Amino acid sequence: MTHLVFFEKPGCGGNARQRVALEAAGHTLERRSLLTEPWTRAALLAFLQPLPVAEWFNRAAPRIKTGDVVPEAQSVDSALALLLAEPLLIRRPLMQRTDDGSRHVGFDTAAVDAWVGLNRASTARSSLEGCASPVEHCATPAV
Repeated sequence: MTHLVFFEKPGCGGNARQRVALEAAGHTLERRSLLTEPWTRAALLAFLQPLPVAEWFNRAAPRIKTGDVVPEAQSVDSALALLLAEPLLIRRPLMQRTDDGSRHVGFDTAAVDAWVGLNRASTARSSLEGCASPVEHCATPAV
């Protein structure tokens, strides 16, 4: 099928479910840490630019949940500064096809299915985006 570069937060249960769905559909993944990737403004914008700025952010990030960072209040420049300084704020996963270079942000199953194809049996939920548990939170790995 398709080989994808899959930028994830190591140890994230949500990203683990997403990887399982992609692999069940026959895709292969090159896993990279979203937190330690040496992001540049241009590299990050290549993923995020098609989306409205507020959709660039991981809604489960602690600083967003506490209201310290308000995605809707960010300009392109302020959002990029925040995301480059704190990659935990980046909506995940970020994915890139190696065959055509196309990119995708987040994991709405219908959108990912249209982009690369998914196995319907492994994607019963309408979205595999976000935390695996509404109660538990993934620990922030040491970087």
